[in-house]
Amino acid sequence: MGLSYNIYLNSHKIYGCKNCKAHLSNHEDIISRNFRGQHGKAYLFNNVVNVTSGDASERNMTTGRHIVRDIACRQCNETVGWKYDKAYEASEKYKEGKFILEAELLCNVT
Repeated sequence: MGLSYNIYLNSHKIYGCKNCKAHLSNHEDIISRNFRGQHGKAYLFNNVVNVTSGDASERNMTTGRHIVRDIACRQCNETVGWKYDKAYEASEKYKEGKFILEAELLCNVT
Protein backbone atom coordinates (compact mmCIF):
# COMPACT_ATOMS: atom_id res chain seq x y z
CA MET A 1 0.00 0.00 0.00
CA GLY A 2 1.34 3.41 -0.98
CA LEU A 3 1.35 6.65 0.92
CA SER A 4 -1.98 8.35 1.37
CA TYR A 5 -2.13 12.11 1.08
CA ASN A 6 -4.75 14.34 2.64
CA ILE A 7 -6.93 16.42 0.36
CA TYR A 8 -6.99 20.12 1.25
CA LEU A 9 -10.21 21.97 0.54
CA ASN A 10 -10.44 25.58 -0.63
CA SER A 11 -13.62 27.24 0.68
CA HIS A 12 -14.68 30.16 2.87
CA LYS A 13 -15.83 27.66 5.56
CA ILE A 14 -14.20 24.25 5.98
CA TYR A 15 -15.22 21.60 8.49
CA GLY A 16 -12.39 19.52 9.92
CA CYS A 17 -11.77 16.76 12.43
CA LYS A 18 -11.92 18.23 15.94
CA ASN A 19 -9.08 15.95 17.01
CA CYS A 20 -6.47 16.65 14.32
CA LYS A 21 -7.92 19.44 12.11
CA ALA A 22 -7.81 17.36 8.89
CA HIS A 23 -10.18 18.79 6.27
CA LEU A 24 -13.42 16.76 5.96
CA SER A 25 -15.90 18.86 3.99
CA ASN A 26 -16.89 22.39 3.08
CA HIS A 27 -19.96 24.44 3.91
CA GLU A 28 -21.31 24.30 0.35
CA ASP A 29 -21.69 20.50 0.57
CA ILE A 30 -24.23 20.60 3.44
CA ILE A 31 -27.58 19.21 2.31
CA SER A 32 -29.35 19.43 5.68
CA ARG A 33 -28.65 20.51 9.26
CA ASN A 34 -31.73 18.72 10.58
CA PHE A 35 -30.07 15.50 11.82
CA ARG A 36 -29.10 13.98 15.15
CA GLY A 37 -26.19 11.68 15.92
CA GLN A 38 -24.90 9.95 19.03
CA HIS A 39 -23.34 13.22 20.20
CA GLY A 40 -26.25 15.51 19.32
CA LYS A 41 -26.51 17.80 16.32
CA ALA A 42 -25.34 16.40 12.97
CA TYR A 43 -25.22 17.51 9.34
CA LEU A 44 -25.95 15.64 6.10
CA PHE A 45 -23.20 16.26 3.52
CA ASN A 46 -23.09 15.50 -0.18
CA ASN A 47 -19.35 14.84 -0.14
CA VAL A 48 -16.55 14.32 2.40
CA VAL A 49 -12.81 13.77 2.03
CA ASN A 50 -10.00 12.28 4.11
CA VAL A 51 -12.13 9.54 5.69
CA THR A 52 -12.02 5.76 5.78
CA SER A 53 -15.17 3.64 5.83
CA GLY A 54 -15.91 0.74 8.14
CA ASP A 55 -17.96 -2.35 7.38
CA ALA A 56 -21.58 -1.95 6.33
CA SER A 57 -24.20 -2.78 8.96
CA GLU A 58 -27.97 -2.59 9.13
CA ARG A 59 -29.27 -0.14 11.75
CA ASN A 60 -32.71 0.90 12.89
CA MET A 61 -32.67 4.69 13.08
CA THR A 62 -35.36 7.23 13.93
CA THR A 63 -36.26 7.51 10.22
CA GLY A 64 -36.35 3.76 9.56
CA ARG A 65 -34.00 0.94 8.66
CA HIS A 66 -30.77 1.78 6.81
CA ILE A 67 -27.53 0.11 5.79
CA VAL A 68 -24.73 2.42 6.97
CA ARG A 69 -21.01 2.35 7.60
CA ASP A 70 -19.09 4.38 10.15
CA ILE A 71 -16.56 6.85 8.76
CA ALA A 72 -13.36 7.82 10.53
CA CYS A 73 -10.80 10.55 9.96
CA ARG A 74 -8.03 9.11 7.80
CA GLN A 75 -5.36 11.06 9.71
CA CYS A 76 -6.18 10.22 13.36
CA ASN A 77 -8.75 7.40 12.97
CA GLU A 78 -11.36 9.20 15.11
CA THR A 79 -14.95 8.26 14.17
CA VAL A 80 -16.63 11.40 12.80
CA GLY A 81 -19.96 10.08 11.48
CA TRP A 82 -21.38 7.58 9.01
CA LYS A 83 -22.26 7.02 5.36
CA TYR A 84 -25.67 5.87 4.14
CA ASP A 85 -25.34 2.93 1.74
CA LYS A 86 -29.02 1.99 1.48
CA ALA A 87 -32.38 3.25 2.72
CA TYR A 88 -35.35 0.88 2.73
CA GLU A 89 -38.03 3.58 2.90
CA ALA A 90 -38.76 5.32 -0.41
CA SER A 91 -38.90 8.71 1.32
CA GLU A 92 -35.36 8.21 2.67
CA LYS A 93 -33.65 7.20 -0.61
CA TYR A 94 -32.17 10.71 -1.00
CA LYS A 95 -29.69 9.82 1.78
CA GLU A 96 -28.06 6.98 -0.17
CA GLY A 97 -24.39 7.73 -0.85
CA LYS A 98 -24.48 10.75 1.48
CA PHE A 99 -22.57 11.36 4.71
CA ILE A 100 -23.42 12.40 8.25
CA LEU A 101 -20.81 14.35 10.20
CA GLU A 102 -21.54 14.98 13.87
CA ALA A 103 -21.14 18.63 14.90
CA GLU A 104 -19.54 17.73 18.25
CA LEU A 105 -16.70 15.95 16.40
CA LEU A 106 -16.02 18.81 13.98
CA CYS A 107 -14.16 22.10 14.08
CA ASN A 108 -13.95 25.07 11.73
CA VAL A 109 -10.65 25.11 9.85
CA THR A 110 -9.37 28.39 8.44
